[in-house]
Formats: sequence, structure tokens, C-alpha cells
Amino acid sequence: MLVAMTYLLTIHLMRQIYDNGSDCLDITGPLMIITQKVTSLAYSIHDGFVRSTKELTKAQQYHAVRKMPSTLEYYSFVLNFHGLLAGPAIFYKDYIEFIEGSNLLKSPAMNVDNIKSPVIVEPSPVKAVIKKVVGSLICAFIFIKFSKLYPIKNLKDDDFISNSSSWYCLWYTMMSTTFTRFKYYHAWLLADAICNNSGLGFTGYDKDGNANWDLISNINVLGFEFATNMRDAINNWNCGTNRWLRTVVYERVPKKYGTVLTFALSAVWHGFYPGYYLTFATGALMVTSARVARRMFRHRFQRTQFTRMFYDILTCLTTRIVMGYTTFPFVMLEFMASIRLYLNFYLCLHIVALITICILPKFIKDERRSNLVAIPVQEKLRSDCADAVSAPNGSNLKKLPTNEQNSLKSILAVNAASYLNTDLNNEFIESNYESSKQPQQQKQKQQQQKREHQQKRTNLTSELNNIASDARDAVSVKHDQCEMDQLSSKLKEKIEAETKNIEEFIDKTVTETVSGIVCFKNDLMRDCEFSHALRKRNTANLTTTVNDVAVNAACIKSQSDENAPFLKKEIEVINAVVQQANVLPAVLSNGHAK
Repeated sequence: MLVAMTYLLTIHLMRQIYDNGSDCLDITGPLMIITQKVTSLAYSIHDGFVRSTKELTKAQQYHAVRKMPSTLEYYSFVLNFHGLLAGPAIFYKDYIEFIEGSNLLKSPAMNVDNIKSPVIVEPSPVKAVIKKVVGSLICAFIFIKFSKLYPIKNLKDDDFISNSSSWYCLWYTMMSTTFTRFKYYHAWLLADAICNNSGLGFTGYDKDGNANWDLISNINVLGFEFATNMRDAINNWNCGTNRWLRTVVYERVPKKYGTVLTFALSAVWHGFYPGYYLTFATGALMVTSARVARRMFRHRFQRTQFTRMFYDILTCLTTRIVMGYTTFPFVMLEFMASIRLYLNFYLCLHIVALITICILPKFIKDERRSNLVAIPVQEKLRSDCADAVSAPNGSNLKKLPTNEQNSLKSILAVNAASYLNTDLNNEFIESNYESSKQPQQQKQKQQQQKREHQQKRTNLTSELNNIASDARDAVSVKHDQCEMDQLSSKLKEKIEAETKNIEEFIDKTVTETVSGIVCFKNDLMRDCEFSHALRKRNTANLTTTVNDVAVNAACIKSQSDENAPFLKKEIEVINAVVQQANVLPAVLSNGHAK
């Protein structure tokens, strides 16, 4: 890490001195990707050779390298051309599995022509590549078309700032940074498509049998643009760098320093331009304040569907404003120009973030503190709680005032089940203890009381669970169950539904143009209608469906007698190679013996 970062920072400094951010040939971009690869591999080797499995997180266990790479493997990983210029960054284990083909072994085995031997099918990336290329072109068009309406250079102009109100400057900043992001979307989507086109990025099949190609995806456009909080926005932006930062920093430092050190390394990794450090310092402040604000306010908006939707729409818009306020120094790069613009905004969001972190928690209880405070209140409403749940269907609960109903429901959701069951247990234990001192003739009465206590506890527990369930539904809803928290996912589903005809056209085109597979087996020269027949692919013939995946069925074509000895000899050589332990089941993509 130290050696790689020192070399990278030296190149960053030379570029800043001699080029000063002008448009020229810049090697720092590819070098930043190489730095990610080298350092992640170093940590993976350290995890695999030095640390024990108990010390590793699940991600570290997955990426741990337990076999030292050869020189060829190392340079192939660092300098592979698919992601050399613009990424995305990939971990060594994922890359070497792609090279060896062992990533295909994770997908379910398939059978062809009722043959029991497994056939490993590498799915076609055509549909995923087309979608990403089209998305990349759309992002390029948006950047070229609309970035001219809000050029970022105007924010450096003193006349523009002095002649514009603070609100308009804030709006202009948000729009200019939004359209500037689309050039990154264009580059990352195109780089992802290039990797997928080579077969890199396959992660298996979903529940519907569709191939997933998102192993190294660097951007989730909809997830970022419609994020409802800073955490989700950061997780959907430059995902490869996020994975790298989480692996080499966040998971390896004390938790209380994780956020600050992660932003610090990210800033240094980008270079020495002051705008980077202003952006990441502000970003760390905003993320911290957003976490505090979420704990204080979110649970207050989860009582009804309308308030949940209102909260998510409000947080989505707020995230857009905060993102523009935070990231414009990253684009401007200059220190004084960024400070002047922040002063023009009166440092409003910085002040709000500091108040949220330092002052508001003293006056507003967060979600965890509210739950702790509710426990003493249970003592006050203890009798009301017992009366309410003892009546059929909680009818007594409706007799209470509205405010006490809400308080009671909150208590039930927190800890009522525990203390009511404890009461019943204690009551039965005391009764049992007293009855043990009584004469033998009262044993029958004791048994009757025991059955009554058990029945009462069963009824109370059942009724309590029903009311507590309603209380939880009314008081709190999990983050992933909120209607608008899944805004980006719903929008994505809508877009996929609207483009169904396009996908069907792509599938049809792929089926007609992309050839099937040929699996070489020991019985390749099986006795059929034609002797010495070679199984070859014929795209004009029928297709067969195997485990919900359409593949072209291999057909049997007769060969001339003069070619049969030659083909038989070639097949014997291939069979001898396939039988070696270090060779995967052979699947040829072009149907020819090589």
C-alpha cells in the first residue's frame, strides 16, 4: 500500500505541476486502477497466508488468496486490457476464476439430449452488452446536450456569483454537477460492457434463469440519482472503488475511525487538487450528520403509508441538494473558487450538519433512546396493558384514550411480551410454592389452577402477539420495506417492462445468429445412423430448452468416408486432452475441433 500510493502520488504531483488540469494525455487514470489492483492483491495474499480464518470477515474470506500468483498471472491481472484505461477494478480471485473458467462451475449443471454428463454452458452476454452500450450512449448524449446549459466554469466567475442570488447559485450548482456526472456514467457503462463482452463479470443466474452480469459493475445510475440518503448514493457510485476502500481501509481500522479514514484515502488516491479534499471532508460531515438525523426523525414518519412516502420523497430531494452542495469542489478543483462559493451559500449545510450532530441529539430522542425511555413508562400502563390484552380481540384496548392506545401499542412492540409472560410465570411459581405447603387434599385444585394458568398464558400470548404485530406495523417499518425507499428499483422495473419488446427482439436475434455449443465427450464417435459421425452445430436446425435456457441442439451430419479416419484421429487426441485432471469439461463456442 505504501509503495503503490507513494508512486501514484508522485505522478499526481507531477501532473498537477506541469499540466495544471489541462486537457492532455493523462496516465493517472489507468495508474489509479492499477493501484487498486496491486493493493487489493497484497491484502488478499496477507489474508490468505498470514491471518487465520476466524479473523477474517466474510468478504475477506472470499477474496483471500492462498496460492501465490505466478509472474504471468500477476501481470495479466494488473495489465489486462479489458479494464486498463477506465476500470472497473476487479479483485484477483474473481479475475483468475474468469481466466481459468472455474466461475462457470458455480452455475447449475445442464444436460443436453438426455445425456447425464454435465455440460457447462457459458451464457451469451449480448443482451447485457447491448443494454449497457445503449445506456452509455444515452448518458453521452445527455452530457453533450445539457452540460452546455449549465457550464461548471460559470461558478468560477466572480461576476456570475455577484449577480446571482444564493438560491439560484445553489440550483445552478446542483444542475451543473448532475449533468457533469453523466460523462462518468458513459465511461463506466461502456467499460462494463467491454468486460462483459469478453465474458468477465458473470455471476450466475437469477431465480428466473436470466444471466447476471453485474460482478464488476461500477455504477448504478438509477440507484444513485434516486437515492434517499447519502449512504445509498455513495454505495451506488463508483462501486469498484467503494469495494476497494471497504476492503483495504474500512474493515481493517477501528470502527469509530472508519468513515474518516476511508474518505481520507479516497481523497489522497484522487490526487492533490484542493477540491478533492473539500469534497471528501464535506462528504464525511454530511454522511455522519445524515446518520444522526435518520435515527432521530425516520421512525417518526413510519406510522402511515402517506407519511412514509412523504419522508422518502423529502429525503430523495434533500439528497440531491446535498450531493450538489458537496461535490461541486470535486469538479472545480480550485480551493479559493470553491471557498467563495461556499461563503456565498453562507455555509448553510455545514452549519445544519454541525447542529444536527452536536445540538439536536440533546433535545430530540433518537429511535434507540425512545425505546429505552418507553420501558419505565410500561410500569405506569401495566394494568391497562393487562386489561387490554385479557379481553377478546383486544376490545378493552379500544376503550382507552387515543394517546394511551398509541403508547400502549408502542410498549407492546418493545417489551410487553417479556414482562407479561414473566408476570404469568411468577404468578404460577408463587401459586405452586404456596400449594406445596398445603395438605394433600388440595392437589387436585392445584392441577386445575395450573391448567387455568397455562390456558391464560396461551391466550394472553396469542392476543399480545396480534396487538404487538399491529403496533410494530403502525410504529415502525423496516427500511427495505418502505414504498419510496425502493424508488430506484421500482423505476428500474418500470423501464424494463417498457423495453420488453426490445429485449424480445434481442433474444430472437441472439437465438438466430449466435451459435450453439458442442461438448466433446468420450462417446463423441457414438454409433448412430451415420458411422464416424461428428457432432457439429447447426444454427438452422431446431433449438432445445435445457433448464429454461435455450440452446441450439447439436445435429448429426454424415462425413465422407475419406474424412472419417482423419476426424477419428483428431477426436481421439481431443478426448485424451479432456481426460486430464486440470482441464475443464470442454465447451467450444464455434463448434470446431481446435
